[in-house]
Amino acid sequence: MRETTVPYSTLVLGGVRSGKSAYAERLTLERANGRSMNYIATGVAFDDGMHARIARHVARRGQQWTTHEAPVELMQTLLDTANADTIVLVDCLSVWLGNLLHYDMDVAAATGKLLEYLPRLTGPVIFVASETGLGLLPDNALGRQFCDAAGQLRVQTSSSCKRFLRP
Repeated sequence: MRETTVPYSTLVLGGVRSGKSAYAERLTLERANGRSMNYIATGVAFDDGMHARIARHVARRGQQWTTHEAPVELMQTLLDTANADTIVLVDCLSVWLGNLLHYDMDVAAATGKLLEYLPRLTGPVIFVASETGLGLLPDNALGRQFCDAAGQLRVQTSSSCKRFLRP
């Protein structure tokens, strides 16, 4: 039976390699209730290590998911996939943010657009993000820019999500 309540978003936070993606996948499966499952992948295989990590995620998910790659165009992909008949898992906001910085895109505009449209989505979405506020301050400008932007995105997204979970 499908949920009859208004769709809502959930934010799953955890450290790198903490199991947050697997936890979010299980949560999505539990909440699917007959809906199609869409996986929005933000990762880009810039090197062999990332290629292997992506391959592990794909193998773990299996065939029951429809995967959409959105390294930077996250909001449009969400608008195209989130509806009453689907549940969407976005993995991961932190990687998406890193991509925006890598491609020298306007981080404030992209995150603002995400936060503006998040309440307008017509289906439930589960977001995954890495916890960045528990480590050392990076010694370089780009690292500090990432940490600042990730912290702001985490705070703003968690206030927009109905549920906030850690694995």
